[in-house]
Amino acid sequence: MDITFFSSKVYDRQYFESGNKRFQHRLTFLEAPLNERTVVMTGGAEAVCIFVNDTASAQVLQQLAAGGTKLVALRCAGFNNVNLKSAAELGLKVVRVPAYSPYAVAEHTVALILTLNRKTHRAYNRVREGNFALTGLMGFDLHGRTVGLIGLGKIGLVTARILKGFGCQVLGNDVRESEEAKAIGVIYTSLDELYQQSDIISLHCPLTPQTYHLINEASISRMKEGVMLINTSRGAIINAKAVIKGLKSGKIKYLGLDVYEEEADLFFEDLSDKVIQDDVFMRLLSFNNVLITGHQAFFTTDAMQSIAQTTLQNITDFEQGNVLANEVLP
Repeated sequence: MDITFFSSKVYDRQYFESGNKRFQHRLTFLEAPLNERTVVMTGGAEAVCIFVNDTASAQVLQQLAAGGTKLVALRCAGFNNVNLKSAAELGLKVVRVPAYSPYAVAEHTVALILTLNRKTHRAYNRVREGNFALTGLMGFDLHGRTVGLIGLGKIGLVTARILKGFGCQVLGNDVRESEEAKAIGVIYTSLDELYQQSDIISLHCPLTPQTYHLINEASISRMKEGVMLINTSRGAIINAKAVIKGLKSGKIKYLGLDVYEEEADLFFEDLSDKVIQDDVFMRLLSFNNVLITGHQAFFTTDAMQSIAQTTLQNITDFEQGNVLANEVLP
């Protein structure tokens, strides 16, 4: 099949061209994101492959369908950027990569926790400047601390296993309880109890109408004083302005983000020679107890290989009329 990739980088081309040796699809890579202005660049491809910050709105999907596109292949797990109802009405199929490497995101989550706690990023810069003073670098033992995980799918479960290895008590909240999670010692509880008891709260839930701005002024007010908050799931689960208030009051003592609600205009690009116009994002960067990475939690060789293989297999299954195991329905 002819496949047009939007928002593609050098590493996308590398892993997809390597993985495509088995499938022999015809791949076209575009750096531009998919949106109402760039949809004309599809070139009549039967399939488009998009990423987290591409826009597959009703209008974009209408233009795709009119141009002959039949399949929208997400090379990610999230699908909140696709109007699934419009896709179904237009006869467009939508597929995704539901699980690539839960270890990649879970390990990055713990890296954020450890870095914020032990302040290794600040210590690294001090030592390079010949400053070996320890003042301001004190952390705490993870052993014995209580961590609340909101969302216990594949990534949340791996995160729980790692944290249990540190000797943490792990609380969990999800729409459905997992026997596997219970077996490793996760204690399911209500959101209120999780907020009140957790020293660290980590988000691993999808973005849905129910989880949009789940972390807001009301939920932050119920958290422990000095809580650590980590988000490696979806940016809009957090209300950034409410979090800034929590940081200023001291309710939130540590914040680690790999995602941001308005990241589409920031992440995956080199903006080092530009003035960033997002005042909320720049305010977050001004806190010395905030650590932000640019949506890199998924970015390991293992995950990229898995993403390429699953995406190309999804497209091949569509081409051959097979059951679409990873289809996303409205």
